[in-house]
Amino acid sequence: MKVILKKGPQSELSTLVVCFTKDKKSGKPSGPKVGSDLQKLVDSAVTDTSFSGDRKESVFYRAANIAGHTNVLLMGLGDAAKLDNECFRVVGALVFQALKAHKVTSAGVMADSLLKNTKDTAGALQAFVEGVELADYDFTDFKTKGKNKDDKKPKLEELTMIFSNAPAAALQKALQTAEILVECQNFTRWLGDCPGNFMTPTQLANETVKAAKGTGLKVTVWDKARIEKEKFGGLLAVARGSDEDPRFIIMEYKGAGAGKKPVVFVGKGLTFDTGGISIKPAAAMEEMKYDMMGGAGVIGAMLALAKLKAKVNVVGLVPSTENMPGASAWKPGDIFYARNGKSVEVFNTDAEGRLILADALSYGSELKPQAMFDTATLTGAILISLGNTHTGVFTRDVKLRKRIQEAAEKSGELMWAMPLTDWHVDDMKGTHADLCNISGGRLAGSCTAAAFLEQFVEQDIPWAHFDIAGTAWNVNSRFAYHPKKSASGIIVRTFVELAMSY
Repeated sequence: MKVILKKGPQSELSTLVVCFTKDKKSGKPSGPKVGSDLQKLVDSAVTDTSFSGDRKESVFYRAANIAGHTNVLLMGLGDAAKLDNECFRVVGALVFQALKAHKVTSAGVMADSLLKNTKDTAGALQAFVEGVELADYDFTDFKTKGKNKDDKKPKLEELTMIFSNAPAAALQKALQTAEILVECQNFTRWLGDCPGNFMTPTQLANETVKAAKGTGLKVTVWDKARIEKEKFGGLLAVARGSDEDPRFIIMEYKGAGAGKKPVVFVGKGLTFDTGGISIKPAAAMEEMKYDMMGGAGVIGAMLALAKLKAKVNVVGLVPSTENMPGASAWKPGDIFYARNGKSVEVFNTDAEGRLILADALSYGSELKPQAMFDTATLTGAILISLGNTHTGVFTRDVKLRKRIQEAAEKSGELMWAMPLTDWHVDDMKGTHADLCNISGGRLAGSCTAAAFLEQFVEQDIPWAHFDIAGTAWNVNSRFAYHPKKSASGIIVRTFVELAMSY
């Protein structure tokens, strides 16, 4: 689907979308000056209480034949004083869903009615377009083409933002930015939605190389022999139970001077997780194809930064493998050495993500970055703490925490600061090795996991860990622009904002 900006009128469009806020005093819709015919529709909707301008409220009129438009969609924005960019992102998704439900193929949005109550019109437009195009994502790659009933349904192909005056250059730039971010977030989603028998570590590396062509990104992929040479003991340990060889993906983008230290992003690329010898229950195990969403998010963010031509040096690192219970699989009680020389005792092979991240964080530390951030679907414990709304953020660096919060607010992705203390580090000390891969108790599982990762980051490097186990997939119940039963693509927009803040 394509979104375009044009000066009005655009009467050839089949459907017109008009937005209204809700007046606090009267409880009635408040919006732009419209013609008498359209005003009659609004008044009628108010009379029969079907529309008040409340947030998420909408009414569709078919065959209204107003101002050259066959249909009219009234969309509520809610209280004008409470409008923020997330509201516009949600409204974009709701507009798309309403038009899709009514089988509309082309529509125009009265842009002035949408943007009249915001000072940041460029930011609001960007968020609205993000909502529309994120809602348009649908994973159908493995459905038989031509036999799927959805193939025959009319689809919204074009949405025109109609302005009373020619749209300014800042608005065109906002549209372009939104399209790049959505393209890369949807690619992240696609990587995760692909089944584990297709999206193997090798295929993940191949898709990354393919997507990076022409973007200015340099992609290097290490095979098993190189990984062994580089002493990635954690990654090799987890990979032992699988017939699929591991991969280590390095993405480099240089948008600043050669002397500028990079920002490093690290993402867990576990393309399928059975739990290994400590095997998971069968129920919902199919969702463990999403255990690579941290790695997919880093890949999407790196692609976005390159396409946006960000003026920063960035490196993305994705250790990738499967965790399988094969004949050579790692076992509880085994001890391995990570790249930085620390020994790790294994008590549970379902705590595998932290081992592959340990090697990647050690390697990232050697790059002497300005800051390093890792993201992973790391713990079920974060779901108990934060549900499927907020990503857990772990860092001891107060300034970095503030920077992260500002980036998250700009991106519209919800983050929550979690505790990380020396007590959590103590809980991860091993009996016969430097560290154990799980703590001795059931409590604070996401905090102790973060404390384990911290041991592989050099002390002078600002670092934060993002646990996305609750927000990486199946979050449509909270966010209208995310698909049902599918990957969210979380962290792409926040990581882009973070990188651009340096």
